Amino acid sequence: MRSSHGTNRRTSILALCYIPIMRKTFRYRLFPTPAQQRKMVQTLRECRGLYNTLLAERRDIYERTGKSPSLYSQQGRFPRIKEANPALREVHSQVLQNVAVRIDLPFKAFFRRCKAGEKPGYPRFRGAGRYDSFTYLQSGFRVEGGRVFLSKIGHLKAVIHRPLEGQVKTATVRKTAAGKWFVCFSCEVEPEPLPESSGGVGVDVGLKDIIATSDGESVSAPKFLRKEERELARTQRRLSEAPKGSRERAKRRKIVAKVHERIKNKRTNFAHQQSRKLVNRYGFVAVEDLSVNRMNKNRCLAKSIADAAWTDLIQKLSYKAEWAGREFVKVSPAYTTQDCSYCGHRQVMPLEKRVYDCPTCGLSLDRDTNAARNIKRLGLESLGVA
Repeated sequence: MRSSHGTNRRTSILALCYIPIMRKTFRYRLFPTPAQQRKMVQTLRECRGLYNTLLAERRDIYERTGKSPSLYSQQGRFPRIKEANPALREVHSQVLQNVAVRIDLPFKAFFRRCKAGEKPGYPRFRGAGRYDSFTYLQSGFRVEGGRVFLSKIGHLKAVIHRPLEGQVKTATVRKTAAGKWFVCFSCEVEPEPLPESSGGVGVDVGLKDIIATSDGESVSAPKFLRKEERELARTQRRLSEAPKGSRERAKRRKIVAKVHERIKNKRTNFAHQQSRKLVNRYGFVAVEDLSVNRMNKNRCLAKSIADAAWTDLIQKLSYKAEWAGREFVKVSPAYTTQDCSYCGHRQVMPLEKRVYDCPTCGLSLDRDTNAARNIKRLGLESLGVA
């Protein structure tokens, strides 16, 4: 009995001392020289060629034998592939290893979904411009002052706007459609819980007010895409006028990409700010578990739903809550708009009706605030709180 109690005590101490490790990404802008940029473009080109080679190999072997080659068997063939293509020797070995990993993951997902009875799409070959990043898995990179060193490429000027934290695991270099270069360091970091907060909130997302809380507060939808529609239409019209395959068309395509990038940056910044405010203020956050892909099939609302970017907002809210040690719950959205948050009466609520008037208890409340209160109640019930 004594040894048993001692073991239980040590286990409980270890459990109390356990601190979860999370992955955090640090993204920096790169400013390569023309020579370095040519090396990076060449790296992307060779990685894309190797990707297509490995994909064709998997397809051919599976057609002949009915079995798909493994990740390690393909990586073991790299010395022979390098002999056939000496240009691959100019690419770091860890980057080439990651190309095989990028092939292996979609094939595993493809066979898993086939076994589940779904109809997944077969992994595709990558055309020119469809392979925009390469990854150093364990080594070949480091940060030195205001520069980032990448093996086989050199020391690149970078904007290190904040220091790295934790243990760096991988570095991914990516070229955007607008021609900008970024490096993303994935680090293992211990989370930093915020001071405890007893407050809780339910959050309802919508098209008129992108956020409506159970406390009666709301944030109007910014509609970044709608505000940029005229500029986007103008640049796309000029793109369509340029001859296909010409330099002018490539230049105008980059201008269109910059407009899309500007819209995305505004939307991402907005989601970061709003999710941070909620996490800092409340210790418990409940949101709807929405099926946005199914909702996007509505032809009348698809553009507005995509512009609202609910999924991005909820995703940022989720990981910020986990990082800060907050409770985060997703609940079923069924009947949250139709049920009275005070007495539970259910009635049909057309989309044009913006106020919930309950004929049973006399409650008169904004429909989004009423839904947010129901979401909060369902979230608390999922945690066992009456």
